[in-house]
Amino acid sequence: MTEPLFLRHANGLTIGEIAALTGAEPLNGARLEQRINDIAPLDRAGPSDIGFLDNANYADQLKSTHAGACFVAQRFEKEVPAGTAVLRAREPYKAFVTVGRALFPHALRPSSMFDAQGTATGALVHSTARLEAGVTIDPGAVVGPRAEIGSGSVIGATAVIGPDVRIGRDCAIGSGTVITNTLVGDRVIIHPGCHIGQDGFGYVMGANGHQKVPQIGRVIIQDDVEIGAGTAVDRGANRDTVIGEGTKIDNHVQVGHNVSIGRHCVLVAQTGISGSATLKDFVLLAARVGVNNHVTIGEGAQIAAVSGVHGDVPPGERWGGTPAKPVKQWFREMKILSRLSRLEDKANIAGEGSK
Repeated sequence: MTEPLFLRHANGLTIGEIAALTGAEPLNGARLEQRINDIAPLDRAGPSDIGFLDNANYADQLKSTHAGACFVAQRFEKEVPAGTAVLRAREPYKAFVTVGRALFPHALRPSSMFDAQGTATGALVHSTARLEAGVTIDPGAVVGPRAEIGSGSVIGATAVIGPDVRIGRDCAIGSGTVITNTLVGDRVIIHPGCHIGQDGFGYVMGANGHQKVPQIGRVIIQDDVEIGAGTAVDRGANRDTVIGEGTKIDNHVQVGHNVSIGRHCVLVAQTGISGSATLKDFVLLAARVGVNNHVTIGEGAQIAAVSGVHGDVPPGERWGGTPAKPVKQWFREMKILSRLSRLEDKANIAGEGSK
């Protein structure tokens, strides 16, 4: 059985081209015509690979690397072995990522799983749907009536695009994803298995049963958003659910109805946002954060992992814990509890000894 390369690199870059691309400074002895074809961690890199170091914990890997070139901060330059070209960079990892993006452009956006061009055999596209030139539809996908899909977009196998849905240009919709009642901007990536635009969770509770509340809003996903696999975004109940430009959402996140997420937010895995919550621009929610309904999290605020947010968070602050509070207060309270616990243990031991 052959061993395939799933993500193939482009034609490579010379060290001179890499320096021009990243702004890194090749130090004396670097051969500008030397070609780099791949990126790799330092302990696995070979002569045609480039690596990076910006963490002293990996300094030993740098000393023994066989990489053709390496991005390093100035303080690590003397640790680079002979034969590895030194590229001085203020932000080595950022420079490394820049080269990776240039070498592996196809890794940045999912492509057709079937290597399809246009609408593949087995896809079902309604006669009233409008597809611009250059749209790819994989086998088993369904595009409903009056849906519109912009040029350069790829609809994965068994994905379902519901009636009247609008998908912009250069988007990628993963296999098995279902999108209804939604407007999608340009350059949006929605990974496999997402459910976008279905009912929000709304009921009027009663002793004799629960009455379903009609969910009549939409989902609006702005340009350059990325949504991870298995994520669900509910449509609004009486207003739209909105995900702002450039926001990045990890796998298995729940976004409730009427939620408003600002621009360039980051939501990490298993986060859940209850209905009508508002996240301003550049908010960061770490893994498994829970946000209560009608809460507002201010611009640039950050919430620590496994926290429960029950009240508004001011702009720019870092909160954590359940219920979430300013991080310094949370840490202080945890230290006090730990100290009290140790004192109680000592008192119990002393009590046992006096019996």
